[in-house]
This record gives sequence, C-alpha cells and structure tokens, in this order.
Amino acid sequence: MSFASTILFIADSHLPYNAWAETLIDGLGYQLLTASCEADASDLLNDAQVDLVLADVDSRNCDVVSLLTSLRFKHPDLLRLLLVGEEYGIRLSEMLSRTAAFQYLTKPLQPAQASLVFKHALEARELARRHRRLAREFKIGENARCFDAKPAAYAKDKVSHFERLVYASEPMAELCSLAREAARTHLPILIEGETGTGKELLARAVHFHSSRSASPLMIQNCGGIRDELLHSELFGHRRGSFTGAISDRLGLFRAADGGTVFLDEISEISPSFQVSLLRFLQEGEVKPLGSDQTKIADVRIITASNKSLKQLVKNGQFREDLYFRLRGFELEVPPLRARPADIPVLTEFFVGKHGALLGNRIRGVCEDVIDIFKAYHFPGNVRELENEVRRMIALAKDGEYLTRRHLSPALAKLKASSAQAIVVVSQDEARTLKQIVEMLEAKIVGQVLQKHRWNQSKAARELGLSRVGLANKIKRYALDEERATR
Repeated sequence: MSFASTILFIADSHLPYNAWAETLIDGLGYQLLTASCEADASDLLNDAQVDLVLADVDSRNCDVVSLLTSLRFKHPDLLRLLLVGEEYGIRLSEMLSRTAAFQYLTKPLQPAQASLVFKHALEARELARRHRRLAREFKIGENARCFDAKPAAYAKDKVSHFERLVYASEPMAELCSLAREAARTHLPILIEGETGTGKELLARAVHFHSSRSASPLMIQNCGGIRDELLHSELFGHRRGSFTGAISDRLGLFRAADGGTVFLDEISEISPSFQVSLLRFLQEGEVKPLGSDQTKIADVRIITASNKSLKQLVKNGQFREDLYFRLRGFELEVPPLRARPADIPVLTEFFVGKHGALLGNRIRGVCEDVIDIFKAYHFPGNVRELENEVRRMIALAKDGEYLTRRHLSPALAKLKASSAQAIVVVSQDEARTLKQIVEMLEAKIVGQVLQKHRWNQSKAARELGLSRVGLANKIKRYALDEERATR
C-alpha cells in the first residue's frame, strides 16, 4: 500500500486515539507512526521520510517543546503541529514561537478537524517549495550557468522518493518498484551493490513499506566480528556463557520478533556461522549461547553485500544452500555512475539537507559543477557525493552559489568534456572504426586499472568482466602496470 504522506504522532501510549488513527490510515491514506518518547521519535525520523509531526505537549515521557525546537534545525522541512489543552493560555504563544509550529490543535482531538489541518499544512508546504524554486530561477543571472537556470531540462526528470531514497533515473525507479513488491511479502531479500550506493536505506524502506513496519527493525554489520560475538548479538546469550557475559542478552532475532533484521556485509560471515544462520532461516529457531532451550522468532531477514554472493558460491567461499535461502528477492543497487540522471536531484537534496544543518543558505549549484559530477566516476557512490556537497557548503558563504572553486582539488581539476576527449584522440590516431573502438577500450581498461592500483578483482568488478576476461584484455592490449605509472 502506498501512502499519501507520513505523519508522526508523539503522545503517551495509553491515550485512546484509535478512532482518529483509523480515520487517517483507512479513510485518508496517511501512514501513521507513533512514539511515546524522544528516543523513539528520533529513531523514526531517521528511519522514515516523515512529512508532519503532531506532538501532545502533555506527554509525560517527552519534552515536546524542546524536541520540536531542535527539529527546526535537524529536519527543517518537517511540518510541526502542537496538540494542547485549553488551560495553556498565554504559554501557548511562547510554545508556538519556540517551535515555529505551523498550527495547534486542541483536545479532545477531532478527526475531521485534524485531517483538514494536515491537508492544508501539506499543501502550504508544497506551495512554499515551488515558490522557492521559482524565486531562485528568477534571481539567477544569464551567465551564472546553474542548473536552476534551465528549469525545462531539469523538470523532465521526475524526482521520486522511496522513504529516504531520492532518485529520478529509470534504473532506480525499476529497483524501487521491485522493492515495493518484495515488501508486500515475507520472503528474505538479498541486496547487492557497491559501497555507498544506499543498501541500508533500501532495506529500511522495504521494512517501512511492509506489514511488519509496526515492529522493530534491527541492524547488524557482520564484517570483522568473531563468531562468538556475532552469535551473541543475533541469538543472545546466558550470563556466564563466556568471558565478559555478565548478564543475559536477548539477541536481535528475538528482540525483533514480528519485525525485520538487516544483516550488512553478509559475505564476511564464517563457514561455521553460515550453518547457524541457515538453520535459523529453515526452522526459525534461536538457541542463545550457554542455554539448552530453543526459542522461536518470527523475523524477516534482509541481507546486503558489496561482493557477489553468486561468485563467492562458485569460489567455494559461501554455502550454496544459504545463498538460495537468502535470495527470496534479489535487489541490485546500481552504482551512481550508471545513473547520472540521479546526480542533479541528489545534489539538490543534499544541498537542502546540509545547508539547513550547517545554517548556510545556498542559492543554487552552478551547471558546470553538475557537469563535473556527471563526468566523475564516484567510486564511493552516493556517500561520496554527499560528502563532497557537504564540504562545498562548509566552504561557501551564506547566500552563495556552489561553484567550481568550492570543489575538492581532485574534482576541480576535472573537465566536464573529458569523457569526449578520449574519442577525439582515438579518431586522430586511428583510421578504421575497429581501431577506434579497440583504442577506446584499451584506454578505459587502463584507466580503471590505474584507479584501483592494478587490483584486477576490483577493476574486473567495475568493468563488469570476469578475472579471466580482464586478464585477456590486458594481454591483448599489452597493458603494463610499470609502464602505465611512469
């Protein structure tokens, strides 16, 4: 089920708001998340794409005014509403001023009134967003060459969100469509992709679009953890079962009962732990360390890897039966260089996000910066793009455009037309189409090998070749590491 908008309601859990919640979800198509304390609210805001928060100022477990005041800076696009009693009087003006709340509602909460206020608040936010974009377009001079100065070219890419994933490209649209279908099932999901492509964000999105969204999402990185500790983290342990076990531990599988467990870097687990995980996937049985009792846990497993599990199976490094258990659905996140249409929308998103966090009002991004981003390879993918934008914002002055001079030295040296330069050189040096293609292929293979310092495994993975295929091309084009680095 797709939702029109997501609303976070902060209030004591014992209060009777069931009828209002049913009206929001079933009648109006909103997604409603609830929190009774500041920690729960912060986790939900980090995990989901929340559009509006309504907070009861009488909440006993949360200082609502302080929380909403902090959200003005942490989540500036989030609409904030207060739920108050009639006795607040003059204090209400102070609370509205501190929190910069859009509006307030009074108790008892009337579903029809609340729904109307939400509708008007969300419409006002969308109108304000469009007004800001139009205002930027009119303020930009003809020579500024910023992407906002070409609204027609930019507008053709429809910006979409899948929870906190932002994209406009066709590959990501297809991936998120498949992920939505997978979310409706209870099958395990295997997410593969390079480092920094957003595998964890995709896993979070799947969880929050599934029927398990009301239950916990637990996350565990499996890389670099010894078996005993990883077993303790996932299956739990009894006090005294090993050195340092000073108390019982429930384990993530039982803690997330009814929800989802996301295991990152699944390719790094040992062969012995692969057996334990396989048994859990088959039977749902959890046996804590030091215990002779077996418990049952109902969780959905989502795993992620930046290595090809299929290739690891062929190499005998990963159990084939476990691989087939994990890949109920297989989602592959494309690298950023394979979806250049996402670069402008991601850049704008990160400018808005980090501009607000750093208190720096950025008017726009120059077009040649976007062109350089599109020409750059981004080995660190979306994470590297975000870090680059954050660095640029930190260097820029309030009210400035982000230009080439704000780029890091490595990117500032690039020319947006460098990709075309290879073809031009090839045409000068060769006479036939076959020679042009071969010279172009040799240059690309050589550049990727140099980029990875002649690590042939990494280069083959980036080029989409096998190790044998890459070795054949190195031999065919007489590529040599020593000669290439001179």
